[in-house]
Amino acid sequence: MTQILPTTHAPSIAQTTQRAPSGDQALMQAARDLEASFLAEMLKSAGLGKTPDLFGGGSGEDQFGSFLRQAQAEQMVESGGIGLAQSLFEALKERADGAV
Repeated sequence: MTQILPTTHAPSIAQTTQRAPSGDQALMQAARDLEASFLAEMLKSAGLGKTPDLFGGGSGEDQFGSFLRQAQAEQMVESGGIGLAQSLFEALKERADGAV
């Protein structure tokens, strides 16, 4: 049985979040949630989870496809994402620091 090891090219967002103070953790989680939502919409636009014409799963597949896309998007964010969460976090952090 082969084992797939994670890449070590950059620290994951989860590692960045663990080092941040609790106020920053809430901002990072919000940024990660936004990135996951964005990625889920992009996966939907790309046709991921679209019911095939032949031998599809029927209406059940259509109804639960959004859950699959959301779970895949969240896993993409956990694996490092596309960097959107980090950019959002920095923008939210600047705004929060400026409001104080």
